[in-house]
Amino acid sequence: MACWDYFLEFWSYETPKVIVVKNRHLGVIYRLVQLLILIYFIWYVFIVQKGYQESESGPESSVITKVKGVTRSQNKVWDVEEYVKPPEGGSVFSIITRVQVTPSQTQKTCPENLRAPCRSDLDCAEGEMDMLGNGEKTGNCVPFNHTKKTCEIIAWCPVEDGAALSENLAKMAPEFTILIKNNIHFPRFRFSKGNIKDYEDGYLRSCTFNETTDLYCPIFKLGFIVEQAGENFSALAEKGGVLGVIINWNCNLDLPDSECNPRYSFRRLDPKWAQVSSGYNYRFAKYYHRRGKSTRTLIKAYGIRIDVIVHGQAGKFSLIPTIINLATALTSVGVGSFLCDWILLTFMNKNDVYSSRKFDQISKASEASPTTECTIISASSCTRAASPKDSSPAVRL
Repeated sequence: MACWDYFLEFWSYETPKVIVVKNRHLGVIYRLVQLLILIYFIWYVFIVQKGYQESESGPESSVITKVKGVTRSQNKVWDVEEYVKPPEGGSVFSIITRVQVTPSQTQKTCPENLRAPCRSDLDCAEGEMDMLGNGEKTGNCVPFNHTKKTCEIIAWCPVEDGAALSENLAKMAPEFTILIKNNIHFPRFRFSKGNIKDYEDGYLRSCTFNETTDLYCPIFKLGFIVEQAGENFSALAEKGGVLGVIINWNCNLDLPDSECNPRYSFRRLDPKWAQVSSGYNYRFAKYYHRRGKSTRTLIKAYGIRIDVIVHGQAGKFSLIPTIINLATALTSVGVGSFLCDWILLTFMNKNDVYSSRKFDQISKASEASPTTECTIISASSCTRAASPKDSSPAVRL
């Protein structure tokens, strides 16, 4: 019989029962919870997050850069072809601000730098190569200077540390101009735009970027980028560093295309507080023949690397996310009823009375029985009114 009762219980139907509780404190909590939920959905979900829109992030993007300017070091004049690496004009490039030049290196034997000190030939194993050194040891210990000896090596000689000459290119570097041409495309919405408008011929030759008056003139001075990133140009030019130019496209496609504009921000990307890994430098060589021998000039370059990073998000009205968020909002309003029911049945006086009035079980046999209407007037009283067929007096709780 118990199993049969469980089987019948499974096929039963539950329907909510409405009870009006005239309690001011409980009513304030109920309306306050509803108000907070409505504010959250109206202000944050629909206004701030634009929950009525279908969105797409990570646009397809292309970046083309071009640097212009000349500068002078102690020994020569430098133009764009020499101080910009690589020259292709991609989204990542570096501008050399200081170099250490080791001229006229040829393949021969010479002393290693002070990384490989020695006292005798026994300290220099023939054929050994230090991966952090410059060449292969010959087995001889030779003088490096008047006071110290190092192992002799076969390498490009003279080695860098002993013969490098420093040249500073930062004299005119803050005035270098950088053109950053960016085009984006949101394939879901078939929307494309660029950060250069079709102005009259010659406009880009005379303008520089200004967020208010020349937003669509993406020509930046290097000094301006460094300043906006909060860096000191002299210190950055001496040791090098990595700066990010971030272009953000946040487009509401329910508005005209003219409202979709790029926003630029600048910051340093390498950890300048870490002395071991801060700064930016690299080496390259220029090769030529001199007196029948292969000769090169080794250049250790310190510079400012620019990384152009493009972000973006586009949104447009769509019926599906609107319906989903509206349904979620209407469902969430019921949280107030759940919270107040829990308070009513757990903490308030006569919670047994509320529980008995809230949960009823009606079987098929009792459908014809007298009905009972109950209105809870306050937290402490309830009147039971009988139907006309019920001759029993009303009950006051």
